[in-house]
Amino acid sequence: MRLALCQLKSVLGDKERNLERMRSVVEDTNADLFLFPEMNVTGYMVRDRFMTLAEDIDGESVSYLGELSDRTGKAMVFGMPLNDPENLGLVTNSAVMVTPDGRVQRYDKMHPANFGPFEEGLYFKPGKIPEMFLFRGKGIGVCICYDIFFPEICKAYAMQGADLLLCLAASPMTSRTSFERLIPARALENTYPVAYVNNVGAQLNMVFFGGSQAYDAHGRLLGKLPYLREAVEVVDIDSQQTTVARRSRPTIRDTHLG
Repeated sequence: MRLALCQLKSVLGDKERNLERMRSVVEDTNADLFLFPEMNVTGYMVRDRFMTLAEDIDGESVSYLGELSDRTGKAMVFGMPLNDPENLGLVTNSAVMVTPDGRVQRYDKMHPANFGPFEEGLYFKPGKIPEMFLFRGKGIGVCICYDIFFPEICKAYAMQGADLLLCLAASPMTSRTSFERLIPARALENTYPVAYVNNVGAQLNMVFFGGSQAYDAHGRLLGKLPYLREAVEVVDIDSQQTTVARRSRPTIRDTHLG
C-alpha cells in the first residue's frame, strides 16, 4: 500500500480553501491512501467556532471528499469537527475515512487534550471506543494526537487484528520529543506499521512542528517529513514485513490482558 503523509497548513475557519488544497494533493500524488492532520478541514485553533464549523457525517465536506475518492480511486483519512449523532449540540474531534467504494468511517478522539495550552475539554465530547477502519481487506487503527499516549488504545487495535495504525495530530513544538519517542514505540510493541501526520506552522499562539513520520512493524523509520514547513511524502506499507515482525517477536500472541 502506498501511503501519502500530507503535512499541510490549514487556513483557520476556511473549509473551502482547505478542501481545495487537499484535492490538489490527492490529484497530483500517486498513492492509495492519504493521511491528513488533526482538524485539517477547519484548522485546529478555531476555538469557539468549532460548534458552528462542525458538520454531520453526511455534510458538505465529507461529501466533497467522498466524491473525490470515488473519482480518483484513492482513499483519505482526515480530521474535522463532527456533530455528535446521539446528543444534539455536542461536537466530537473526529477522524473520517472515505474510500472509493463509497464507505464513510468515523473515529472520535477518546482523550481530548485539556491541559496546558489545550482546551479540547471545553468543546468536544470524548469518543467511546477504538473504531477500526477497513480498507482493501486491511484493518486500520486510528488515534488522534493525545490518544497515542495511552498504549491500551493501540494494543486494543492490535488485538482486533489491525494491520496499520494512523495518528492524526496537532502537536506543538513543545511536544516534539515525546511524540518522536512514542511513535516508533507503538510500532515496535504492537508489530504493525505506524504513520503520524502533524499540523505544521503557526495558528494563533501555537506553533505545530510538522515532523510527520512513519515506521514499519519492526519500529524502523520509513520516512520523515521536515519541521516547520509543508511537505508530502509517500511511503510503502509492506504487509509482508508485518508478518515477519510478528513471527520473530510475537508480542500480540503473548499478550495477556487479565
